Amino acid sequence: MVSRKKQGSSASRALAVDRNRAEPLHAQVAADLMQRVASGLWPVGTALPSEAGLCEQFGVARSVVRQALGQMAAAGLIQRDAGRPAVVCAPRPHRRMVQRSTGLYEQFEHIGLALQTRILTFERRPAPAEVVAFFGTDDVLFLERVRSVGGARIAYVHTWLPRARLPGLTAAELENASLHRVLAERFGIHPGGGRHHIRAVAADEPLAQALQVAVNSPLLMLQGEGRDTDDAPLEWFTTWHHPDKLAFEVDVSRDGESLARRVESDRLPAAGSKPKKRPAAQVDRRQELERIEAMAAALAQAIAKLKQGAAS
Repeated sequence: MVSRKKQGSSASRALAVDRNRAEPLHAQVAADLMQRVASGLWPVGTALPSEAGLCEQFGVARSVVRQALGQMAAAGLIQRDAGRPAVVCAPRPHRRMVQRSTGLYEQFEHIGLALQTRILTFERRPAPAEVVAFFGTDDVLFLERVRSVGGARIAYVHTWLPRARLPGLTAAELENASLHRVLAERFGIHPGGGRHHIRAVAADEPLAQALQVAVNSPLLMLQGEGRDTDDAPLEWFTTWHHPDKLAFEVDVSRDGESLARRVESDRLPAAGSKPKKRPAAQVDRRQELERIEAMAAALAQAIAKLKQGAAS
């Protein structure tokens, strides 16, 4: 049962929404309310103003407020019960599907959550050797971003892009936007497959500052190389995730789950019978499942070691 503290003061009035912005009104309202939660102005257990009160504060219709509250509920920031004011909940980590080619923006958008993106750097610069090898050229662009939800930073991203394929692309186009969507709409380039690597790392000074955490805090690092649907090199990225605000998820198919339950019996044929030769596709699924399980176990061990080091 969530305790209900004194209702959030309406004296702290929100800035008026900007109807000329491309961002929907409900997203603007949600971002303002999320900032109040993230800043500690509305601590856990605080009851939000009524829908009517929020309508008055922002000068918007009730449907807009309800959409904004729905977005906050989807993010796990508030609890909504029929006939009662919404209440601020204890924070829970956002989730990212690490084996999807879709980016973080699209994944959050799918659940009705607005992801803010601030561009720190967008320029041509010398790239590391592995990036040059991947693209087959040193003619690349470097993109540095910080991504937030409700003003709370959740990810810091370095991305390398092929400059020759993106003529005229500007940082302004990427502010608060999906990189993949911009590439698709502006250049007809669509993300295809790629490989992702996950590691637990300790935050150095620049990473700690970017994600607003203490130095040596454990971070989840996702590094990958992505190709487009024509199998041409599209992006090389490294993303560091806030340890308390984002968790990784792996989506295992029903085939994979049923396969996992069959692994042991498949390995030990019945007495007097000859071992069955499994189809290649089934073997591939089993190997992929075992690879994911091993990766998850190794990641959990690395995080535990980092936490022990940070505590000592």
